[in-house]
Amino acid sequence: MIILINGLKDERFLRPLQLIGNLFFEETKVMLEKDHEESQMQVVFSVKVERDKLLVAGELSTNGESFFAEYTNVLSTSMSEKERFKEIKNVVLRVFLEVLQNCTGMKQKWGILTGVRPTKLLHRKMQENINKSQAHQELKETYLISDEKINLMQDIVDRQRAVVPDLYDLKKEVSIYIGIPFCPTKCAYCTFPAYAINGRQGSVNSFLGGLHYEMKKMGEWLKEMGIAITTVYYGGGTPTSITAEEMDLLYEEMYQSFPNVNKIREITVEAGRPDTISIEKLEVLKKWNIDRISINPQSYIQETLKAIGRHHTVEETIEKYHLARQMGMDNINMDLIIGLPGEGVKEFSYTLNETKKLLPESLTVHTLSFKRASEMTKNKEKYKVAEREEVEEMMEMAEKWAREHQYVPYYLYRQKNILGNLENVGYSMPGKESIYNIIMMEELQTVIGLGCGASSKFIHPETGSILQFSNPKDPKSYNESFQEYTEKKLAILNDLYKKTDAFV
Repeated sequence: MIILINGLKDERFLRPLQLIGNLFFEETKVMLEKDHEESQMQVVFSVKVERDKLLVAGELSTNGESFFAEYTNVLSTSMSEKERFKEIKNVVLRVFLEVLQNCTGMKQKWGILTGVRPTKLLHRKMQENINKSQAHQELKETYLISDEKINLMQDIVDRQRAVVPDLYDLKKEVSIYIGIPFCPTKCAYCTFPAYAINGRQGSVNSFLGGLHYEMKKMGEWLKEMGIAITTVYYGGGTPTSITAEEMDLLYEEMYQSFPNVNKIREITVEAGRPDTISIEKLEVLKKWNIDRISINPQSYIQETLKAIGRHHTVEETIEKYHLARQMGMDNINMDLIIGLPGEGVKEFSYTLNETKKLLPESLTVHTLSFKRASEMTKNKEKYKVAEREEVEEMMEMAEKWAREHQYVPYYLYRQKNILGNLENVGYSMPGKESIYNIIMMEELQTVIGLGCGASSKFIHPETGSILQFSNPKDPKSYNESFQEYTEKKLAILNDLYKKTDAFV
């Protein structure tokens, strides 16, 4: 879909307008102030600013029909130029969304929000001591978020603050993410750093050597600074792809290198691929007091697993879940994905019924996203997925199922190109919520990434500003440069924390 925009000359409008267009049409192309013979829609904007009054009007024309919307807002005279442009941009996007909704008949429950972490907006208002009703009204007016989604956001924010009462005061600690970049095979929807482990033992050994080095150096710095660790999360890839002996040495390194490991609130290991789980590996996890794991079915339809490249059976998922239970694992998460190829309401209903037989402590319900670099996106014609209405129905089924089985929503995030413009929601039995997931999503604490493809997010302890830094994604590059990247992270940490009184 090519949409021609007139009345806006600032190129900064281009990207956000395109993101809104993508909510309604596949592969939207937005063009500013240009004639284009192939344009299928034209939107003419009028933006008027008179003293403190802003008026934005938009008229969409297509196939001989016209659709109109306008919005008036007040601009504070104390606004900076940056704040002023942001306010004008939001009103332009609001008008654009309304004319597209009027034209297509599609209602966007998340309004103009296209970002990953909507609950951050509500947390910010809570930190500013704005009461709930006023906060909700401001979100509704500014972003056109529906009452349904605002209420979901509030439920999640309330739950997070109950689970982590000191959530807004965690800047004096850090969390650690450890990336293990290997999997048995790579799933068709995946863009995480994940490499088939078969035949790569030399690469695995070199990688683990680099990871141990990073853990040692980071542990030394944390001990020197007197900084505690809140949570540790082993992700990937699939961390249980490596051998039981390698896992044992890795967790031993954690206990030796990191400060006060016994006081860490939560340690999670992704064991997402059931074909990587064994008695020996579960014994290692138990030996080192790993208190939370993930075993991810994604679907209980065997044909679906085959189509997306997961080389394990449904029966194996169930067997390994029961094995983990027998080995004393009492905090298990499972992931499900809505909208996998060939699946609709019938198939998802079957998956929920199978999940009922297991009742893990937490359940993360993802909505399929066509990520740019994934196999599924590159070959879309091979993967038939459900229409928007059916995807929404499946999400409603998941919400109802979770309520009926006493699960509560405790975190959510969104992705670009997500089916139905929906969201991914983490549900948990009360008391079994993942603290790491809360911290990671709300970006209220520094998360230090170690290992291949691991991303660090350094949160300034006073200003809250975020600096992101990523390790190389492929094992070869990581093996060649882990020392250099470790030094760079330590330099960033020293710059952040040695110039502030936040840790005194």
